[in-house]
Formats: sequence, structure tokens, C-alpha cells
Amino acid sequence: MADRVAAVPRALLDRTMAPMVPATLFMVLLFIYPFLYGLLLSFTPQHGDWLANYRKFFTADNLWPTIWTTMRLALPVTLINVGLALPIAFKMRSKTRYQRFVTTVLVIPVSLGTVMIAEGMLTYFGPKGWLAQIVGVLHLYDGRIHLTHNYWGVMISLVISGFPFAFLLILSYITGIDPALARAAATLGAGRSAQFRHIYLPLLAPGLAMCFCLAFVQSFTVFPSAVLLGAPAGPTRVISIAAYEAAFEQYDYSLASAIAMVMGFVQLLVITVVLASRSLFYRGPAVGGKG
Repeated sequence: MADRVAAVPRALLDRTMAPMVPATLFMVLLFIYPFLYGLLLSFTPQHGDWLANYRKFFTADNLWPTIWTTMRLALPVTLINVGLALPIAFKMRSKTRYQRFVTTVLVIPVSLGTVMIAEGMLTYFGPKGWLAQIVGVLHLYDGRIHLTHNYWGVMISLVISGFPFAFLLILSYITGIDPALARAAATLGAGRSAQFRHIYLPLLAPGLAMCFCLAFVQSFTVFPSAVLLGAPAGPTRVISIAAYEAAFEQYDYSLASAIAMVMGFVQLLVITVVLASRSLFYRGPAVGGKG
């Protein structure tokens, strides 16, 4: 009898652990193994000692500045996307007949992808696009409109493709906060700004930090927009282009892996700072979810 009783928890444990084995194997094959392979490859350069690739990256004038170039694009775009998405999502936190329509429309840029968005921008915002023709016909501006093949073209493309993602993510977080908390604060005399500052913002801090990290990673890994809408040999030569050139133009896969490792380290550094700053908004066990 005792053996049967002891066998019940063991059977439940085996049943619980069974789905975790394929998931762990999936993580190892899809993420951990490629990372370890790329890390080891970065320390096996074609010439020189084991740190030759990293030394070359931080001493070459056409490689290390790509970090700053990418940060100049990724940080402003992330701040714009999250900064615009937060007030709009807060305004649409209660369900209305327009909420589903707006969310459906915002999914379209995400489904199109960066390449289709870039082609559309070339058609509408290019030197001979519809915008330039309309402005010329109406005599609103006599010069040439430069919204493509420069820094601003890449930024606009990243905002168009990244804003829906940030908005839908923040909307999912903010609709999960119980509105009874705000109503309780209103009965104590708190206005809308006070409710947002003392209730919604602290409870949204973990979600905003996660949204910022995901949006930043999405913007930092920009490649198609920088090539199609920017100047790959000039102001929009981001770090992903440097890795591509090392791998497929110089056929130096070891250097490309080292550039990718630097790219990942910079992203990890920013994410660590953002996640560490969450504690500045709220500390405590209380949960504001519905239900």
C-alpha cells in the first residue's frame, strides 16, 4: 500500500517533467548551441592570436564606429515607439467598438515586414515618389525631399514597423490592470494624472521595461531598412552590415562571429540597465491584474 502511495507523486512528477524535455532540447538546439558555436568561432581567427578578431574590430576605423551608428538609430526609435504607444494604449485601455479595428489595422505593418515597408516608402517618400510630386504640384516646397537613402529614411521605417509591436504589447499589459484600483483612488480624490502616476505607471513598469528591451533588440538588429532606405557605406552603416560584409564579402566567418558577439554584448548591456531600473518605480508583492 505504501509503495502505491509513493508511486502516485512519482507518476505525477514524470508526467509533469515529460513536456519539459522536448522544450529543453529545443532551447539547446535553437539557441544555446548556435551561441556557443559562434562564440568559439570568434576566438579562432584566420590570422593572429585568439583575440585578433576583437582587436581588429576595436581598432579598425570602419568597424567600431558601427556601434555608435546603430545606437543612434536604435535608442531614439525605441523611445519614440514606446513613448507614442504608452499614451495611446492608456487611452484605449477600456474596450470600445474601435479597439478591435485599430488593433487589426496596426497588425498590417507587422505582417508586411521591413522589406515591404521599405519598398512602400521608396514609392511614397522617394525623390520621385507621390509625396514629392504632390508637394511640387501644390508648390509647397521647391527643393528636393530627402526622406530616403539617409538616416531619416531608416528611422521612419523602424518606427512604422516597430510601433505596432510596442503598442500591442503595452495594450496587453495595461488592459490586465484591474480598473477597480483606479476607481478606488478616484474615491480618495486622485485625478487622472495622479492615477496614472501612482497606480498605472508603477504596475506597468515591468511590462514597459520588457517592451523597451524587445523593441530595442528589434531596432538594434536593423539590416534591410539600413540597406534599402539608408546609406550603407555612410551614415547608416550599422553593425549588422559590418557583420554581413565580413561573412559574405570577405568570407571571414570568424570575424563576423566576433562582430555578432559584440553586437549581442551591447544589447545585453542595455537590457541589463533597463531591467535593473525597474525597481525605481515599484517594489512590493501586490499584483494589479484582473480577476
